Amino acid sequence: MGDLRMAAWRAFLEAHARVTTLLEEDLQRERGLSLAWYDVLVQLEEAEGHRLRMTELARRVVISKSGLTRLVDRMVEAGLVTRCLDDQDRRGRWVEMTPAGFERLRDAAPRHLRGVRQYFTSELDEQSAGVLAHVLGRIAAKAAAELAARESRRGR
Repeated sequence: MGDLRMAAWRAFLEAHARVTTLLEEDLQRERGLSLAWYDVLVQLEEAEGHRLRMTELARRVVISKSGLTRLVDRMVEAGLVTRCLDDQDRRGRWVEMTPAGFERLRDAAPRHLRGVRQYFTSELDEQSAGVLAHVLGRIAAKAAAELAARESRRGR
């Protein structure tokens, strides 16, 4: 790999780590909500029926499957989500956002979006935002295809 490509990789990792740390600290300090909880609430809010199977939720959030189980347990205790059986597949479980979860997301979203603007998008003009979105979209699609192929080979 060329030096510029490795520099881009390192810059991506560093930017991601620092920006997510700032977003986490801001959400915790100002809204008492972790970035992981916020991510789960956003995924559920955007999902059809505001619910997802645990396996799908695990694919969408940036946390390990075992970590997600513990996180969802704590969110259930806090009243932000509920778990229910899947009528179609008794082995499966749904995670569904509660009214308290909607309220918590509505409260936290402005702070989170302000942080995204402050720490990330303020550094992008329209052209660089378009290029970055395009390139990262290609990278994400390629990685998603590889993950799907691996799951298929494992027989899932």
